[in-house]
Amino acid sequence: MRTVSGRTDHVVVVGAGLAGLSAALHLLGAGRRVTVVERDAVPGGRAGRLDLGGYRFDTGPTVLTMPELVDEALNAVGESLRDRLDLRPVEPAYRARFADGSTLDVLADAEAMEAEVRRFAGPREAEGYRALRRWLTELYRVERDTFIGANFDSPFSLVTPQLAKLAALRGFARLGPSVARFVRDERLQRVFSFQSLYAGVPPRKALAAYGVIAYMDTIAGVHYPQGGMRALPDALAAAARDAGADLRLQTPVAWLERIGGRVSAVRTSHGERIPCDAVVLTPDLPMSYRLLGHRPRRPLPMTWSPSAVVLHAGVDRTWPELAHHTLFFGRAWERTFDELTRRGTLMSDPSLLVTAPPGQGMFVLAPAPNLRTGRIDWDRVGPAYRDELVGVLEARGLTGFGDSIQVEHLVTPNDWAAMGLAAGTPFSAAHTFAQTGPFRPRNLVLDNVVLAGCGTTPGVGVPPVLISGRLAAQRITGSVGARSRRPAARPRAHTPR
Repeated sequence: MRTVSGRTDHVVVVGAGLAGLSAALHLLGAGRRVTVVERDAVPGGRAGRLDLGGYRFDTGPTVLTMPELVDEALNAVGESLRDRLDLRPVEPAYRARFADGSTLDVLADAEAMEAEVRRFAGPREAEGYRALRRWLTELYRVERDTFIGANFDSPFSLVTPQLAKLAALRGFARLGPSVARFVRDERLQRVFSFQSLYAGVPPRKALAAYGVIAYMDTIAGVHYPQGGMRALPDALAAAARDAGADLRLQTPVAWLERIGGRVSAVRTSHGERIPCDAVVLTPDLPMSYRLLGHRPRRPLPMTWSPSAVVLHAGVDRTWPELAHHTLFFGRAWERTFDELTRRGTLMSDPSLLVTAPPGQGMFVLAPAPNLRTGRIDWDRVGPAYRDELVGVLEARGLTGFGDSIQVEHLVTPNDWAAMGLAAGTPFSAAHTFAQTGPFRPRNLVLDNVVLAGCGTTPGVGVPPVLISGRLAAQRITGSVGARSRRPAARPRAHTPR
């Protein structure tokens, strides 16, 4: 593994999102002095929060899986998730509602889920679910350390005994048809393959290896922190501060002092110069490359994931049809992906994710074309599309939804673009084959500059972003979690929750 050359005593991390905070904790645990600079007034990045009219909304990810990765980052500085977060399991992980009126609860427990599948689709499909669960679990075991949690210096880094195991598991086939080998019911196929849209690729085109996302959601289980998703970056930031990090909020970065392939200082918009030995950049790829004044060459142009329209709605009633996460599937399926990724049009028969955490406002997410794929005038279309989404949800069982809305906020691809996100998508670079593993934008981009975040290795989603921070730290330190070099944890004034 290639590492940053020269001294690495003082590292500046640009961005206090999940990737930057993960990197900071792993660097602190390896004995580095760390300064984190963040343009916003609070940590979190895309894992944000909106307070509006007495309602609180998660504005970024609403699904938290693999909490052991949070624990791993906290362990690097001698702390634990239990002391910093009150994390609760979400059961069901999802409730899937289909156009034919049927409903399926997705449960993490194997026996409970098998019984639910038997009720929903019969004994043949329950047997298929058992086999599917074994396959997804084995996929994750094979990919966890060698593919998801590894730094790549070249495609040859893939050539390990695990590669043969992944091939034997048919990890290089296509996800949709692979899931269909186990379950014939088209509704079940959707439940175990829609997750590939997180990775920016339709199930029929996504590598079967991305079944690990379905493993994380449907088998490992979904969790939610008390206080909302922003509690997660708040906890990581507090642990980093207590371990000695200098966390500077409301400090935008203007440019980097660079001589050849090495950055010697970070310059802020306030005119401050922060000397450093190494830098971790976590903004979206185009913004990071602009700061560097350097864009690595790629044989193919970047392909960006579809975007999303999000309606935050504070409502004055509840519906028994809703779980914490509810998927409202339309009748269309393949056509929907074609509209999002090829035609660049709005979904003619939308499938929607509705998140309704206890004590918070509702979050309605509708996948949409990114700004490169679809030339949509969102300033004009956005309000009308909001009305369409409200109508769709009312028709699918949320009677009176529109009239119940007390406050609301609509986010379109234009808004994501205004935040500095490429192509107006919060999901960054798509996980096509040419943008997967060693073919994804590399994280070591200059002699002493490393990338972290969803645009680089391993990719999109809360677990991969947390891993990306660890991988960035590993590029700088050569090893992660070297306990002999970890500074002693400072006493904390907070009370464990």
